[in-house]
Amino acid sequence: MRYQFMTAALAVTTALPFACPAAATDLEVTHWWTSGGEAAAVAEFAKAFDATGNHWVDGAIAGSGGTARPIMISRITGGDPMGATQFNHGRQAEELVQAGLMRDLTELATRDKWAEIVQPKSLLDGCTLDGKIYCVPVNIHSWQWLWLSNAAFEKAGVPVPKNWNEYVAAAPALEKAGIIPLAVGGQPWQSSGAFDVLLTAVGGTDAFLKVYRDKDAEFAAGPEVAKVFKAADDARKMAKNTNVQDWNQATNLVISGKAGGQIMGDWAQGEFQVAGQTAGKDYTCLPGLGLNEVIATGGDAFYFPLLQDAEKSKAQEALAETLLDPKTQVAFNLKKGSLPVRGDIDLKAANDCMKKGLDILAKGSVMPWTDQLLSQDTQKQKEDLFSEFFAKPDMTVEEAQKRFADIVASAD
Repeated sequence: MRYQFMTAALAVTTALPFACPAAATDLEVTHWWTSGGEAAAVAEFAKAFDATGNHWVDGAIAGSGGTARPIMISRITGGDPMGATQFNHGRQAEELVQAGLMRDLTELATRDKWAEIVQPKSLLDGCTLDGKIYCVPVNIHSWQWLWLSNAAFEKAGVPVPKNWNEYVAAAPALEKAGIIPLAVGGQPWQSSGAFDVLLTAVGGTDAFLKVYRDKDAEFAAGPEVAKVFKAADDARKMAKNTNVQDWNQATNLVISGKAGGQIMGDWAQGEFQVAGQTAGKDYTCLPGLGLNEVIATGGDAFYFPLLQDAEKSKAQEALAETLLDPKTQVAFNLKKGSLPVRGDIDLKAANDCMKKGLDILAKGSVMPWTDQLLSQDTQKQKEDLFSEFFAKPDMTVEEAQKRFADIVASAD
């Protein structure tokens, strides 16, 4: 259901001229970073903002974006806006911007030359509507990763797979050893995201773009996407014994060796780091599932609701500047597992998996992600479909593909 905005009920002021805050100000910042790795990363933002003389008031909302976004939107539209809020850059805040509820950051972005430092360009494009910039991208997060437990495969007596096909072939050995082959949590966005990764890896980048960018329903119903649904059926069978909800709980199954692997974004690295595990030694990461090494330029950004309080408005500007500060970018992204949005900083401390991501980024093997291509209505329909598909083994791949093609046909 599309969110409806009652802008007439809100009294908001126009954006104030950008200036440095004159005095310490409390600023509530809402986000959905609550896992161990995420909490360690967001603490770096809070520390850097507090160093400006202001104070970060943490507004963490548990339950991931699917739970948090409606709460954030309700507060903004209901006249109780926070000082800043996380969204994924792309179309998630599109209607809030169109309703005139979010600050225009174009003046600050121009002054600080964001267009020159934020790379790739598509990140800032995802914050732009009608030529104006409304958010600060803070990282590059890509979904296209397969995380594998080296210990699980050692216990099962099979080599650690080098790609998705070898992984599927190893599933029986994992099951025989009492290990869940693939961990997929019960939240709808996880199964939907896993399918999108399979679409990119098995179908290819062009197939992904035909479906989600071009909204080609005929292609979505055709034989190329049928191959992807076959892979999704394999994933469904491999994940059938997963009994957790949250994504980080599924990651913990991999960390503990109870599951062989997980399809999850690079934010999973933060959980391995908190657990004291080392990339290449304790776990293996396969970008593009080892089939199609590409990085989606999705990620997180902060938006700033229009506020009546002049001091809080000034503090918003200080936070926006802090988020893109080179030192802050390094400290945050090393703990988050994501890649920095600045192209002018050196991540010497990056682990093996982050270096793989940086290499792919340097090669220019990038693509947009669904947050940038699909409306929230379409995303919700897709999540509902794949949640049902993974939960109901009696749903045929043919039925699922037909429903998927119908969603693509009506996508906006």
